[in-house]
Amino acid sequence: MTDAATDATRTESVLIALVRHGETDWNRERRIQGTTDIPLNDTGRLQAAETAERLSSEQWDAVYGTPLSRAAETAQIIARSLELPEPPLVAGLAERSHGVLEGLDHAGRTALEAQAATIEGLEPRSTVIERSTTALAEIAAAHPGGSVVVVSHGGVIHSLMLHLSDWNLPGAGYAVANGSVHLMRFEAGELQLVEPEALTGTDA
Repeated sequence: MTDAATDATRTESVLIALVRHGETDWNRERRIQGTTDIPLNDTGRLQAAETAERLSSEQWDAVYGTPLSRAAETAQIIARSLELPEPPLVAGLAERSHGVLEGLDHAGRTALEAQAATIEGLEPRSTVIERSTTALAEIAAAHPGGSVVVVSHGGVIHSLMLHLSDWNLPGAGYAVANGSVHLMRFEAGELQLVEPEALTGTDA
């Protein structure tokens, strides 16, 4: 980030609507996706269109996604609906790697975690927070004073909510829903929670 971009972002607030991608078949089966590239299903495409409709009451300057197809397609659906350009794909906002847990359902995850002291390939949450915060800061620097939609993943959104709330949010049992919108603001060089849970649901 250039010094000029940093100065602009520090003085001009940027609203970020952080959206979780629509549903995939693995979401429906409650399987852990991580960096495995599972596409949207028809329900997920409908959720993306519904999220775009909810966002349409506000003015947005751009939509961003990630290289994983479920987020990329969600971002494309939202961008088309809002009549915005093709979304850039930002690797720093891709889902947390879950290593050997990917593809397992929640029972399989619980069984594996009970047997292993460490999970091979599981990305540290601190790394997820660092890379996603950096990516959002760079997006904010490109839109000083603006408003952007960023489509990401449940693990990223959950990690950011924990970090930005001093580990008070989300509450026990909460899961980031497919298509949910979480408002954040980049201001004075810092990312802040505005409305961390615009929509609720149960999909993990």
